[in-house]
Amino acid sequence: MAKTLPVKRIGIFGSTGSIGTQALDVIRANKHMFSAEVLTAQSNDELLVKQALEFNPNIVVIGEEKKYNKVKAALANTDIKVFCGEKALEDVASMDVYDMMLAAIVGFAGLRPTLNAINAGKAVGLANKETLVVAGDIVMQLAVEKRVPIIPVDSEHSAIFQCLVGETLNRIEKVILTASGGPFLGKKPNFLVNVKRDHALQHPNWSMGAKISIDSATLMNKGLEMIEAKWLFNLEPDQVQVVVHPQSIIHSMVQFEDGSIKAQMGLPDMKLPIQYAMAFPQRIPNNFPRYDFKKPGQLTFEEPDTKTFRNLALATDALYKGGNVPCVLNAANEIAVFAFLRNRIGFLDMTDLIERTMNQVPFVAKPTLEEYFESDAEARNFAASIIKL
Repeated sequence: MAKTLPVKRIGIFGSTGSIGTQALDVIRANKHMFSAEVLTAQSNDELLVKQALEFNPNIVVIGEEKKYNKVKAALANTDIKVFCGEKALEDVASMDVYDMMLAAIVGFAGLRPTLNAINAGKAVGLANKETLVVAGDIVMQLAVEKRVPIIPVDSEHSAIFQCLVGETLNRIEKVILTASGGPFLGKKPNFLVNVKRDHALQHPNWSMGAKISIDSATLMNKGLEMIEAKWLFNLEPDQVQVVVHPQSIIHSMVQFEDGSIKAQMGLPDMKLPIQYAMAFPQRIPNNFPRYDFKKPGQLTFEEPDTKTFRNLALATDALYKGGNVPCVLNAANEIAVFAFLRNRIGFLDMTDLIERTMNQVPFVAKPTLEEYFESDAEARNFAASIIKL
């Protein structure tokens, strides 16, 4: 008789976003395997309360302190512990109330909680690419020291991870990240200059949050993924390649030193890499839609247009320069996207803002964690001052 495994306690840091809500879908369908023990949100208190009442976690954290009383009152008739604020988020990440963190907080804000989880010996399902973009050397070194698995949730990095299972002793020649090309594939600057927020949010293949949707439209998302791949898989910059694959069926590929290429394929559905990370090393059944080879269709590939979508070129430059440059790139991009989503700057202005910030902040070759935070703050302040946020 097969041994029944204990229920894995999941801490979803960023439970009200796109990744977090889909992770709860996976838990809902597999309650014999997973429980949601920690749920956190920055500002969406109503959804956080709804999730808490359904999943009955041990702890919830609301980032915006002014919403604490509302959340506390809504959960008063439960045993759920309610905390608020950035410090509480970091403290809860260190607590022994969950087994695996799903790191789904958007942006730089996810770095400290993730470091705390690793320090506490928690496995991490990493959906927050910015954590490795900003301080990949420190994060991965700590994971090695603590013997903590970092299992990628991004579809591209999950694909590479899956291709590498069983290949421990075989040398990677390169990894090939696939990009859909976003909603503006094939467009030129004379079109992009007039792009507005709502148009940029309409991704052709994936359902994602606002930040990542804009990053996908500018190809910055793929640039950040290149930097993340370097740290996740211990690669040199020239071992990371991007190819545009508009159908989003092949999620990424690995080429080995014998020239053989392995690809991971499937329909574009984030629940699959989320489930894979949570259940690893098992694969578990689901009712997600399947790709049908009997239906006629084409899989096409082309080079990215880095002259039009210069964010990818800037990110590639940051990948090669290293040091604090990726941290500065990320900070400037977060400010640029924030401003674009509020109609403060144009679509092409985002790239100019990022480039100016990268040229402004002094280079640090081997930053400490404190220096990463200083570079992040300096980049944000400079970028914000240009657009007078």
